[in-house]
Amino acid sequence: MPHQLTRPALPLAAAAALVGGVLVLGAPDHAGAAVPDTIPLKITNNSGRSEPVYVYDLGTQLSSGQQGWADANGGFHAWPAGGNPPTPAPDAAIAGPTPGQSKTIRIPLSGRIYFSYGQKLDFRLTTGGLVQPAVQNPSDPNRNILFNWSEYTLNDSGLWLNSTQVDMFSAPYAVGVQRSDGSVSSTGHLKSGGYNGFFNALRDRSDGWAGLIQTRSDGTVLRALSPLYGVETGALPASVMDDYVNRVWQKYTTSTLTVTPFADQPNTKYYGRVSGNVMNFTNASGAVVTSFQKPDADSVFGCHKLLDAPNDTVRGPISRTLCAGFNRSTLLVNPNQPDTSAAAFYQDAVTNQYARAVHAQMADGKAYAFAFDDVGNQESLVHDGDPRQAYLTLDPLS
Repeated sequence: MPHQLTRPALPLAAAAALVGGVLVLGAPDHAGAAVPDTIPLKITNNSGRSEPVYVYDLGTQLSSGQQGWADANGGFHAWPAGGNPPTPAPDAAIAGPTPGQSKTIRIPLSGRIYFSYGQKLDFRLTTGGLVQPAVQNPSDPNRNILFNWSEYTLNDSGLWLNSTQVDMFSAPYAVGVQRSDGSVSSTGHLKSGGYNGFFNALRDRSDGWAGLIQTRSDGTVLRALSPLYGVETGALPASVMDDYVNRVWQKYTTSTLTVTPFADQPNTKYYGRVSGNVMNFTNASGAVVTSFQKPDADSVFGCHKLLDAPNDTVRGPISRTLCAGFNRSTLLVNPNQPDTSAAAFYQDAVTNQYARAVHAQMADGKAYAFAFDDVGNQESLVHDGDPRQAYLTLDPLS
């Protein structure tokens, strides 16, 4: 089945969509490109694992809009036509660095950089494009492969590169960018022992969160699914957020939730009050601008469905603020949102325990643990308008 993204873990500067199972990334066009068509990506294998590593650069060539893959030299190759049922995609694998070594490739696309250990990933093509791995599906051919990916946009405005746990927490890695002055910015490293610490945090709970963990028949821990996929597959109880959502709805029946969605527009405010099953938001004039039905866990974890966030200037910004507040459980303790104080996040007994564990194990506290984790600048993202080199560091699974 095609992989359906909840929300690409990319900056607001980048627009994204999933077309026929293909991740299509882009950003505003700018005349007079200051950024080369390709930049070097230095991949360092600090994983400590002995298996071969395979790397893939998949996505969309912004200059042509074509979907395809890139070779190690940055050469672009458009995907051939797919079929129904899906047909095997061309082998886009690049041999990665051996343990303790580095390898530099050139990246020309905007999309995803996959890496896998010990086995090549199985990509297929449908009539609509590339089928992304969807390991929440037990029959997905990549289900028993240890792999992960990073997402990026490269265009005339520079490079945006992030680590992501929006869909799953798996083989750890960090990303970085070298600026024109030679300095390097990086993010995504776990604390020492953070990989095992994350899984232990889920295992130590008795309320179903350990059900997110997937292991191979040989005992290898492969990943933890995001709670969105946990709910969708039944690995996590669908009622897991009900108590918190009900308390939020009760509170704002008699009080007002104030949302100031734009940090640079402090006078743009919306006011939420609950009436029955609906939270209505009004503007400063008292006119209702948008309304939300009481969300379920699926909507909260995916920031979609009942918390849909269109790319507009009103509903989308309010929805992303609500989504962050529900996942971080800040809506009861602070009637002014977004709450950007990380010390206040995940303190309620009912919260996104997956996101809580991810952030707790990050060396800098930054992560993309759910779709709108960039609210309040909590995301694991590097960006530079004049990048000289990008970095992908494969870290130990310990």
